[in-house]
Amino acid sequence: MLKKVLILGLVIVLAFTMAVGCTSKKGSELSVGMITDTGGLGDQSFNDSAYQGLQEAEDEFGVKVSVLESSTADDYGPNLTSFAEKKSDLIIGVGFLFETAMKTAADQFPDQKFAIVDSGIPEGTTNVASLNFAEHEGSFLVGVIAGLKTETNKIGFIGGIESTLIKKFEIGFRAGVKAVNPEAEVFVDYAGAFDNMSLGKELGLAQNQRGADVIFHAAGGTGIGMIQAAEEKGFWAIGVDQDQSHLAEKNVLCSMIKKVDVATKTVTEAVVDGKFQGKSYYFNLKNKGVDYSDNVGNLSQELKDAADTYKKAIVDGTIKAIPQNEEEFNTFEIPNLLK
Repeated sequence: MLKKVLILGLVIVLAFTMAVGCTSKKGSELSVGMITDTGGLGDQSFNDSAYQGLQEAEDEFGVKVSVLESSTADDYGPNLTSFAEKKSDLIIGVGFLFETAMKTAADQFPDQKFAIVDSGIPEGTTNVASLNFAEHEGSFLVGVIAGLKTETNKIGFIGGIESTLIKKFEIGFRAGVKAVNPEAEVFVDYAGAFDNMSLGKELGLAQNQRGADVIFHAAGGTGIGMIQAAEEKGFWAIGVDQDQSHLAEKNVLCSMIKKVDVATKTVTEAVVDGKFQGKSYYFNLKNKGVDYSDNVGNLSQELKDAADTYKKAIVDGTIKAIPQNEEEFNTFEIPNLLK
């Protein structure tokens, strides 16, 4: 009898120890390293959104989050290696510019878990999760808003580095404008950088001088300069990634929301739950991964109703696809759902 009691006691102790171990592993023992692109923290956009998701994961799951900021693209590889050598449980590269460095790191550290935002899984790797978005869908909605809001029939778009990704913002936006106001002209400029606020302001002022009274940016920190120009000259700016109305409450018409925070939290949770896979995640209008926002109420009910009409049509499949490149845009035909 005593022997049975002792065995039972040992079983209970062992079960308790295992439970504590699991709880601990889901908490403070797990480390997540995030590496920014050259826009860095404080861009009030892309990188900040990614970090916000990890802060939420830190609060909810107890993981320990560390951040390395990249001054130039040459920092991507060393920063990835630094976290890998520290054996971080998950390493996240924020941005498509990590593609080459991520492939190298994933091959060099095959047992390391990685995630990359805005890029596909590097060929031949199984330890990288990719976090991608339907930026063209969210941009389409703010294009609808811009097309209806403009009084000059001249609208602007400012991108960061011209690339397949940022073209999705541009093309989706232009398609939204075209859907409701085919007579409107859209000026397009690329800054060639995500961290040049002064150039963003310069481009915004130049487009406004040409008559643009609504300008959308997909340029990270560079776009903050455009919003400053909007506040200075009194035109409407459309923010990106996060709601940016706080930057100029009287001049940010709305923002295209890209929920990078949801993505980084989602892949972190997969690691916490032991379910990480080198697979692709896709965030769109249907699963609320992209959207538009207006935290300060600058949109009229009419504009919100118009955007929501198109949102519903995209989600339910009435609109089959929003164009993502110039070729698709040139053949894009869609009925004006507001007639």
